[in-house]
Amino acid sequence: MTYVIHTRADLAGVPKNGTRAVVMTMGALHAGHRQLMREARRRGDEVLVTIFVNPLQFGPNEDFDRYPRTLEADLEACRAEGVDIVFAPSRGEMYPGGAPSITMNAGPLGEILEGASRPGHFAGMLTVVQKLLMLTRADLAFFGEKDFQQLALIRRMAADLELGVEIVGVPTVREPDGLALSSRNRYLSAGERRSALALSRALREGATHTEAASALAAARKILADEPGVQVDYLELTGADLGRPEPGPARLLVAARVGRTRLIDNVALTLEKVA
Repeated sequence: MTYVIHTRADLAGVPKNGTRAVVMTMGALHAGHRQLMREARRRGDEVLVTIFVNPLQFGPNEDFDRYPRTLEADLEACRAEGVDIVFAPSRGEMYPGGAPSITMNAGPLGEILEGASRPGHFAGMLTVVQKLLMLTRADLAFFGEKDFQQLALIRRMAADLELGVEIVGVPTVREPDGLALSSRNRYLSAGERRSALALSRALREGATHTEAASALAAARKILADEPGVQVDYLELTGADLGRPEPGPARLLVAARVGRTRLIDNVALTLEKVA
């Protein structure tokens, strides 16, 4: 049975049953979220899913108001995956005093890539993640690699603040045609969805190269040949989002397709960076 909880007081009253594995979501659940739940079930004694559309991580011109809210369908997905507890608080329950006056500082890693394009996004994201880690009393927390910078920042926060929570990354789940699963994919028209496939194609092609300049050039060409894609950034970094070095690296992209902003990334191995 899945217990659905809406208040902090009720959540605090639920005793832990061994190792608690937490999956944090903003709802509109898809197969990628369900994979996170399965990994949580594999590692934890009990699985807790949070569903909360966090206003702190949306900018003034972003899609907070139109972000999909599908609670009943989300609860059905959680029940199907055997989730033990769902915590679905209201905005007032999460922020009883209104917007917090003190938030997390994402540091230099939060100022590049998504941070440069979406000022304040990571401060809002880390603030709600830290609150939810404490409220849920998580032992393990699972996040998808599609939001790779988010995962890196949460890992850094957990380590720097000694939160005592293991942060587990789960590989990106994709559609059969390669499109990374995202709650925002539902915004795409049929034509826009075809254009969006250029992101995963570009990353796949870039990942076949072991020299940094060649990897970037190959990915850029595919994106440039797709007129429906407006690239925000295409960057090659180290595996920790630092400067690329020979060895494990990460190729990341963000782009707008119609009104929808999509992100994706892929791991690759470099032999040459200059």
